[in-house]
Parts: sequence; C-alpha cells; structure tokens
Amino acid sequence: MGLGCSKSGLAVLIFALVSGCTMLGPDYSEPSAPLQDSWLEVPDPLMNDNPPVQPEWWKDAFQDPDLDRLVDIALQQNLSLRSAGLRVLQSQQQLAIAIGSQYPQQQQATGSADRQRFDGATFNNYSLGFNLTWEADFWGQFRRQIESASAALDASVASYDGALVSIVSQVAQTYVVIRTLQNRLQVARENIGLQESSVRITRAKLNAGEVSSLDFDQAETLLNNTRASVPALETSLQQSKNALAILLGQPPHELAYLLDEEGRIPIPPAEVAIGMPQDLIRRRPDIRVAERQLAAQSAQIGVAVTELYPAFAIGGSIGTTAGNTGDLFDYSSNTWNLFGAFQWNILNYGRLQSNVRLQDARFQQLLVDYRSTVLQAQGDAENAIVAYLKSHEQLIAYTQAEAASQRAVDISRSQYRNGLITFNTVITTLTAHTQQQDLLSTTRGSVANNLVQVYRALGGGWEIRAGRDPVDFLPAAMKDQMRDRTHAWEGVLD
Repeated sequence: MGLGCSKSGLAVLIFALVSGCTMLGPDYSEPSAPLQDSWLEVPDPLMNDNPPVQPEWWKDAFQDPDLDRLVDIALQQNLSLRSAGLRVLQSQQQLAIAIGSQYPQQQQATGSADRQRFDGATFNNYSLGFNLTWEADFWGQFRRQIESASAALDASVASYDGALVSIVSQVAQTYVVIRTLQNRLQVARENIGLQESSVRITRAKLNAGEVSSLDFDQAETLLNNTRASVPALETSLQQSKNALAILLGQPPHELAYLLDEEGRIPIPPAEVAIGMPQDLIRRRPDIRVAERQLAAQSAQIGVAVTELYPAFAIGGSIGTTAGNTGDLFDYSSNTWNLFGAFQWNILNYGRLQSNVRLQDARFQQLLVDYRSTVLQAQGDAENAIVAYLKSHEQLIAYTQAEAASQRAVDISRSQYRNGLITFNTVITTLTAHTQQQDLLSTTRGSVANNLVQVYRALGGGWEIRAGRDPVDFLPAAMKDQMRDRTHAWEGVLD
C-alpha cells in the first residue's frame, strides 16, 4: 500500500497535510453470503412470498386489542430496551470523539504566577498563553477511526432493533401462553362439571342396586385426576403473568387491569406474507449487526497500517510573560513559537506488523461470523415456517378429533343411562375427550406462538422506530435525570 497522491518530497507532505488525500488500509465493501432462492415450504395456501408491509405485524396478524396494549406498554417501559437505547447514545458520543480527533488535538489556554526569593531579592513572574498542536491525518488514521466509529454506531442501532424485535415477540408469545393456559383451565373446569355429572349418575345407579361400586369408584378417580390438573395449570398461568409483568418493566403483580381473566387464544390470519430469503439481509437486525461490526473492523485494519508510517504534526504557542501584571500586555512581553515535527516508530515494526495481522485476523473471523449469521437466520426462518404450517395441520386434525370425541361422550352417556353399555366405555370416552380438548387448546396456542416465531425469525417489528432520532429511544424522565446529573447533555438530548 502506498501513497494515494502522485507527488514527492515536500510537495507531497504539504499537499497531504492540507487535503488528507491518503487513506491506507483496505476499503470496505459489503460481503457476499450464501442465500437460498426461495423458502422450502412455499408456495402454501397459508403463506406467500410477498414482502411483509405491516411494521406492527402483531396488530395485523392477531387484531387483539389486549395484545396491542401490552406491546405498547413494553415498548415504553421495558428495561432491556432502554439499556439498548443507552448503548446507542454511547456509540453516538464515541463517534463524536472520533470526529473531534481530526482537529487540533491540543488546544490549551495557560497561565501562571510565581514568586522567588534569591540572594535577598524577590522576583515575580506572570505569564498567559495559548498552545495548539495538530497531528495531521496524513495517512487517514483519524478518518479510518471515524469510519469504524460510524459503523459501530450503525451496529448499536441494529442491536436496538434486535431488542425491539425480541421484546415484541416475547410479549406476544407470553400473551399467547397466558391465553392458552386460561383456555385449558376453562376446558378442565368444564370437564370437571361433566365428570361430576357422571359421578352423580353412578351414585344413583349404585344406590338403586343397578351397578356395583366399581362404576362409582372409576367415575370418582377420573374426576379427581382432572381436578388435580387445575393447580398445575394455575401455577403455570401465574408464572407466565409474572414473566409478562417483567417484560412490561414492572414487578410481578396482578395484571387483571391489563387483560381479562378469560380471553380467546389469538387467531392467525388466513394468509401470511413472508417475503423472500434475500430480504433477511435487510430485515434481520442480527445480520445487520454482524455486517456493521465487520465494517468497523475493516477500518481498524487501516488504523493499524497507519502506525507503520511517520506521524506529522505542526503547532505553536503565543503568550505574554512579565515580572509584574501591569506589563503583561505590553508588546515587549509577547512570546511565540511555531514548530513542525514528525514521529516514526522505526524500531517497533515487528509489534506494529503483528497488530496489522491481528486486526486482519479479527476481520476474517467477523466475516466468517457474518456468513454464519446469515445461514443461521435462514435456518431459523425455515424452522419457524415449517413449525407454523405443520402445527396448522395438527390443529385441523385435532379439531376433527375433538368433535368426534364429543359425539362419543354424548352417545356413551346416553347408552349407559339406558343400560346398553358398561361404565368402562363411558370412562374411556370421558378420558379421551378431556385429553382431546386439552390437546386442541394447546395446539391452538402452538399455532399462534409459531406464527410469532415466524415474524421474529424474519426480523419483523423494528421498523416502528424508523424516522426516530436515537435520543428518542429514551423516555423523557430518563433524559431529564441525565441532564440534572451533568449539564454536558444540554442540547444533545433534545
């Protein structure tokens, strides 16, 4: 790598100092990554490859006001999201520091006053001055640092987007789990009522001497087993509500004011637009994080290369010095100096070359990590898509099975009353029906949860922050607290 200007000698030095035309190190270009042409499970009646156009996918997909309200609260109050916003703010200030490095690195106002006594005499000395030193960006070191900091800022914004996607999907999935558990509890209680009726029938038949105690004992066994399932479901329900409260940035507490005690499991739309695999490069925040980290590291190679070359600086000072304060501003008291200097680490080339190799090896590792992230993203999306489609097939089968089990229960109970069958058949149909209804509720929840996972795997949801300045990622109360702590934030957080 050589000079980017066709000059020599002093002309090269002057031209480069003024224009900063040289940029050592590799120029970054976006890397390639292995991408499939289409999704394996598409076309399918439930999905199409049209681009997803709804940033607030949860509203479009489920049309559930309770879920909408919970997501809105989480976006305002979730602590992990606030932490991600603060990391963006830190990256902004790192970029500002890197930009400031282009300008005179030392700008100092100085002043002193001293009194000395020597050989019976007292001497006073007063001085005022201003110093300036500027290391010219001859080889592009500072511009590469700006490139790196700018890419790191982009990566922090993409990380914030990733937090957004994660929070929205976690709230949606937790909400689906809560609704599923509520539905399973409702089913269990309905079956308890049905089984209590069977206990009453067998007791009446036992008292009438029509059957033995075996029928009654079997009926009570099934009833109590079903009753025993309720506490476990209630425990899971409360634990899910506690998890939801934490996602909302609140301590665990009763959430009845936010969602009804009984609500339906969210119903997916008839068709879902999922786009094409190539869209993942743009949509998935983790891919954008990996790509921007790669860009930041590319610039660090250039920074390391510049250390192999001499650094040039110019500077000077102006001031005044006098034995008493009244003479400080006399022309005869003025002092000044100008200088030019260079520094070249000529005996440290082994260490400096090792640093270049180190930065390049890190770049190569991040390149491999980026391609791995792209592959993993496609795997995540494919897994989510197939899980959603297959759970939908399960739902159809379980719906039909539940309807058949309901008919079997009705027929067996009627035949038992008329003495046409033994109670063993009734017990079998009641047990199967209880299990079938629970399976149906669980599968309905799985379908909704798998759809949430599809949107998460596609990187959906972060677009809601588009157009917002990063300082708007933080709540007003937090910005006020930061302003009160240090006035350095004045104007920055507005």
